[in-house]
Amino acid sequence: MPEIKAQPEQGLHKVLDKGFVRLIEFMGGDQRAVDSARVSFGSVSKGEAQDKKLVEYLLANGHLSPFEHSVFQFHIKCPIFVARQWMRHRIASYNEISARYTEVQDEFYIPEAFRAQDRINRQGSVRNGALEQEKMLAIYDRAVKASYEAYRQLLEAGAAREMARMVLPVSQYTQFHWTINARSLLNFISLRADEHAQYEIRRYADAIRDVFMEKMPWTWEAYAKLHEKKNH
Repeated sequence: MPEIKAQPEQGLHKVLDKGFVRLIEFMGGDQRAVDSARVSFGSVSKGEAQDKKLVEYLLANGHLSPFEHSVFQFHIKCPIFVARQWMRHRIASYNEISARYTEVQDEFYIPEAFRAQDRINRQGSVRNGALEQEKMLAIYDRAVKASYEAYRQLLEAGAAREMARMVLPVSQYTQFHWTINARSLLNFISLRADEHAQYEIRRYADAIRDVFMEKMPWTWEAYAKLHEKKNH
């Protein structure tokens, strides 16, 4: 399987130190959701103003199947630990680069700073100025470099790629294609752009939100209004 490579084209959103989000293809849009809803009544578009109101009505009342007819396909590059959180979103299609078929590149996520464990939210983290950042980053850097050197040595000694990869950490970058409908994508954004999500995946959710806003502005505007209303 050849390595998946991002094309240097418009639409590439850089994320973290080496990652990115790129929209490959898009089908549908706000009007597709409207048309898919109106077909239930044998009806057609009634003009932009009425169609936008219909989008708001659909979202507000949980009539979400019309949004499944708009589909996004992305090319994602992210650390493995981010990808494993990502793939919990199962109403989507994934094809990931395989370290059984290709040799892993020397690409690992290097955080700008370490965060401390949140004492209230057991799965969260918080910024802490008391941490010895230089010391922690040095420990991290040594571990990442040692793991990759071990990987290379195992390959040179004749180990299969599928076994040599076992020494690599979850900070290694991976790449995958992700195809998802607009309904499921809104769910992804609502969960992964939330302040309780891990910082690294939030950065990806922010980039994807920007793509969604551009491609389906009526839907995003209605969703944002509804989300704000629920939170107040």
